[in-house]
Amino acid sequence: MTKRYALAPPILAALLLLGGQALAATTDRGSVIASRDLRFADRPDGGVEVTNAATGEVVRELDRGSHNFVRALMRGLVQARLHESIGPEIPFRLTAFSDGQLVLDDPATHRSIELEAFGPTNAGDFVEMLPLKRVATGETP
Repeated sequence: MTKRYALAPPILAALLLLGGQALAATTDRGSVIASRDLRFADRPDGGVEVTNAATGEVVRELDRGSHNFVRALMRGLVQARLHESIGPEIPFRLTAFSDGQLVLDDPATHRSIELEAFGPTNAGDFVEMLPLKRVATGETP
């Protein structure tokens, strides 16, 4: 059975306004300071588990009713994949750049979203999913 999700009004408005195409500007983003391939999975309790696609490590747990921006955005992206008959095999890529841009890419659909355009609180929910501490200490993410 396929689950259907409604997009939150602000997310839907942004997607419609921008034509549902790549939302990232085609500007120089600077160098990559952190990047991680992520998978998002619904939990039986209504929460969402975010895992590092390379290691399977849980990097974030979003409890039911919390982090609504992340949940609505990811549901919209997953819905776009379902519309194109694409499954969850290909992870999403979250990247922070030296110029302050935070970008979520969907390599499966070629969609790209500049998260800081939605404000620091919403972008901050995604920043916590990156290995920024490792980058600061010189470790490889």
